[in-house]
Amino acid sequence: MNRLFLRFFALVMLSISVATIAIYASITLFFGDPLEEVALQQASGQILLLTEYVDQAGPNEWLTRLNKIREITHARIELIPLQMAQQKMSKTKQAQLMRGDVVMDVAAKSFYRRVDLNGERYIGSDEEVLLAQDLPIDVVPVLKTELLRYIIVALCLLIPIAVWSSSHWRGLQALAKVADEFGAGYLKVRAQTSERDSIYPLAQRMNQMATRIEALLAAQKNLLHSVSHELRTPIARLEFALELLRNAAKNPQLEPRMLAMEADISELNALVSELLDLGKLDQDAKLDCSEFDLGMSLHNCVSSLQHVLVAHELVTDFSAGLGNVQADQRLLMRAISNLLRNAAKYANGRIWLDARRVDGNIDISLEDDGPGIPASERERVFDAFYRLDRSRDRNTGGFGLGLAIARKAIEAHGGQIIVQEGQFGGARFIISLPLQA
Repeated sequence: MNRLFLRFFALVMLSISVATIAIYASITLFFGDPLEEVALQQASGQILLLTEYVDQAGPNEWLTRLNKIREITHARIELIPLQMAQQKMSKTKQAQLMRGDVVMDVAAKSFYRRVDLNGERYIGSDEEVLLAQDLPIDVVPVLKTELLRYIIVALCLLIPIAVWSSSHWRGLQALAKVADEFGAGYLKVRAQTSERDSIYPLAQRMNQMATRIEALLAAQKNLLHSVSHELRTPIARLEFALELLRNAAKNPQLEPRMLAMEADISELNALVSELLDLGKLDQDAKLDCSEFDLGMSLHNCVSSLQHVLVAHELVTDFSAGLGNVQADQRLLMRAISNLLRNAAKYANGRIWLDARRVDGNIDISLEDDGPGIPASERERVFDAFYRLDRSRDRNTGGFGLGLAIARKAIEAHGGQIIVQEGQFGGARFIISLPLQA
């Protein structure tokens, strides 16, 4: 908030400064320098003496009266050649001097004025200039007054800017918090703003968008859940009918076809089960957390998959300091099981599973020596129903749900899972989990 306020205030003050300089330059261009006007007023006594006393004298008395002025005034008045005076001023001031005007030099606290234009005072008087120095000129109070006026204007702008930017920033922070919570899966959250707030239109559109997204996601989840449940009944009927058909037919020639049909039904059953599991994870169901020995659970998970890993050499390395973790044991082991099954499909012969504590977290890595996953596909493999082109077959393809379920299970525990190229050319999945979900 402070950064936003300071930037906005600096921009406003810069604009005021530029405007002040532009105003000063315009006034100087059209009406003359305001500081010179002040200096003329402050030096008006000396100018009045010259014009009303000295200049009124005749040719024989002019220098006499000038000398008397020199005696009674603190200013130093000298006569200098016209050419010397012209060298000390700009062309504009030279023109003023040639007209007989008083030309101020505020910085030097002095002014110039020609003795006369026609040489009437004495011989050569038209070629000489009166230079009055050490005049009682002090423009510092004027500059201080202008500075004070500038500061007052700045402060008067500062207060409403601070109030407005503070309110605006709080509104933006509230919107950012709502966006973060909505992105984290809390679909019911909405921005609470007043109609008087500057961000009210934006908040309303954000709420409308959130409502539409929530409705679409709810419809998708309901459809997935309903279809999955509805498929259970016809699958059960098919299993029952197939068993009746086998008992009634007792024809050895039909046995291979029946076995193929049973495989199809088993595949449908597995698909429905995975769809239901995915739907539960999408609905942000609460974790059934408990404290358990992670190393023991990993060993049990590996043992339960011996029939899947029978054709591969599995190398495990579980750190002795793994200890206990607080998590949903069933869900976490389901994620590890899915990764092991995936590795078994594509490994050429070896699979590596490691687990250890690193900086207060649990790091689990699983690697195979298969063909690996292209860099462009490594993020998409966690999408539901997404499969690499080479895996679109019945033997290894699966349904494209195993990695999606694994990722959602890991993220439900507050962890993350990434995939990268392994040191043996295959895929390397790395899971990072907090000690307590």
